[in-house]
Amino acid sequence: MKLRHWFATLCAAAALPALAIEGREIALPDNLGTAVVYSAATTEPGPAVIVVHEWWGLNDYARDRARQLAEAGYTAIAVDMYGHGQVADHPTDAQAFMQAALAEPEKMGARFDAARAALVAESNVDAGRIYGVGYCFGGAVVLHQARMGADLAGVASFHGSLGTDSPAEPGAVKARVLVATGGADPMVPPEQVGNFVTEMSTAGADLTLMSFPGVVHSFTNPGATEVGKTHNMPLAYDEHADQASWKALMEFIN
Repeated sequence: MKLRHWFATLCAAAALPALAIEGREIALPDNLGTAVVYSAATTEPGPAVIVVHEWWGLNDYARDRARQLAEAGYTAIAVDMYGHGQVADHPTDAQAFMQAALAEPEKMGARFDAARAALVAESNVDAGRIYGVGYCFGGAVVLHQARMGADLAGVASFHGSLGTDSPAEPGAVKARVLVATGGADPMVPPEQVGNFVTEMSTAGADLTLMSFPGVVHSFTNPGATEVGKTHNMPLAYDEHADQASWKALMEFIN
């Protein structure tokens, strides 16, 4: 395993000029739900990214992340893992939506595969350079794909759960793995991080781990601090961690 432990001393990513990129909603086959495709302004086949949302559902934040990837030159698809537009504003609803999705792992896998197939159908996508990126709940989703040996160039988890009941078998992980986590996140405690590193090492995975001291859950989401205060949850945006982890993602994809 190549383990590069990045700390929060990375420089912030330079701001990219915004492009006028609009999302195109598509229906997934077999009544699996919907997804939104953001096409990069390029004609040459290049990398593409599947974006999986936080436990709140496919909201504006998840869509904006996919749009940002397209602005950076990568075609992206934001997939609705809950299926049909369920978006929560309250943790109780988010928990219910997430548990319902987790109770149907085959359907979640089918949604991910359908999103991948939609990207492959895009003329400016290199099928050999597709990545999975997830936030919170979505981070666990893309890591599960890596553990199961999905044919992806890489997966990146941002403040996602690292625990699992189905650890990766030796040699199973084909994708490179990037994990960014808050060092003070009670939802992803140090023991869980340590167990994950051991799991990836045993599996022989190529892992890049970023740990941000003093940073808590949902640090990439600018709305997290207000939500955390409203619902008394350990959520808070951290500008440095957000920018540094985004810069690392751009380097990871390149």
